[in-house]
Amino acid sequence: MTTTLRDRKAVAVIVKDSGPGIDKGRLDDIFTAFVSTKPHGMGLGLAICRMIIEYHGGKLTALSDGKHGTSFEFVLPIASIDSDSSRAE
Repeated sequence: MTTTLRDRKAVAVIVKDSGPGIDKGRLDDIFTAFVSTKPHGMGLGLAICRMIIEYHGGKLTALSDGKHGTSFEFVLPIASIDSDSSRAE
């Protein structure tokens, strides 16, 4: 896992696994509810993750060559202290 600061406005987190990867043709579908790459998966995990991240103004993406693992990256904006204090009111 790696984290990086993006233009002092966002934080990116990249998580890589060492599994068999996900076929490139299926990458667009893996964030759709009830789509799974596992034989007994429900297909909700990545859809819920993307929904939560997007709710917070972020983005979740995946990259894979279909052979050597998959990389998931999520980017979340950094909130200013002023915007955080206005939420509390």
